[in-house]
Amino acid sequence: MKLAVFDFDSTLMNGETIDFLAQALGVEEQVTSLTQKAMNGKLDFFESLIQRVKLLKGLKHKDAVKICKNLPLMNGAAQSVSKLKEKGYKVVCFSGGFTIATNVAKDKLHLDATFSNILHEKNGILTGLVGGDMMFSSSKGDMIQKLQAILNITVENTLVVGDGANDLSMFKHAKQKIAFCAKDILKNEANIIIDEKDLSIMLKYI
Repeated sequence: MKLAVFDFDSTLMNGETIDFLAQALGVEEQVTSLTQKAMNGKLDFFESLIQRVKLLKGLKHKDAVKICKNLPLMNGAAQSVSKLKEKGYKVVCFSGGFTIATNVAKDKLHLDATFSNILHEKNGILTGLVGGDMMFSSSKGDMIQKLQAILNITVENTLVVGDGANDLSMFKHAKQKIAFCAKDILKNEANIIIDEKDLSIMLKYI
C-alpha cells in the first residue's frame, strides 16, 4: 500500500476557499493579503487562520456552503486521483481550509479521506471562530505520521503535493515531494517541481 497526500487550496482546487468566502462579504483584499503572507512563510499559519476566519463573521452558513459546492477543481485533479488509486495509493487531502469545501471535493474526486477545519456557526451565521485538525503549521506533518503508522506505510511509499509554507511539515515525511505552482519556500524542499496549472503532469513522475 502507498499513500498520496494532497493539499486542497491551490492544489486540488484552483484558488483559496477562504478568498471565495471573503468575496461574499467584501473583505477579499484583507483576507488575500493574510493568505499570501502565510503561504510564503511570513506569518504563522495559526495566527493567519484565526485572523482570516474572524473576517468571515456574519456570513450566512448556508451561503458559505453554497459557495463551497461550486469551487473550481484544479485542471488534472480528477485524472491524477483516479490514476493514483489505480496504482494502489490511498489518496487523502489535508487542508488548512474547511470541511464544507473538502467534503465536497472528497465526493467529487472519490478521495479516501480528508482532514481540515470547521467554521463555527451559531443560528446559521458564521461566528468568526474556527477549530479542527489542521490549525497549525505542524498539523500536516503530525497527521501524515499518524496515517503512516495506522496504515503501515513507509516514507518511501509516501507522496505529497502542496503549494505553501504550511505544507512543509508533511514534506519531511515523504520520498516524493511535489511543489505544485508553489511558493519558493516549498520549492526549496521539493524534489519535483511543477509550475504549470495541470496536476496530471505529476503522473509522469509516478
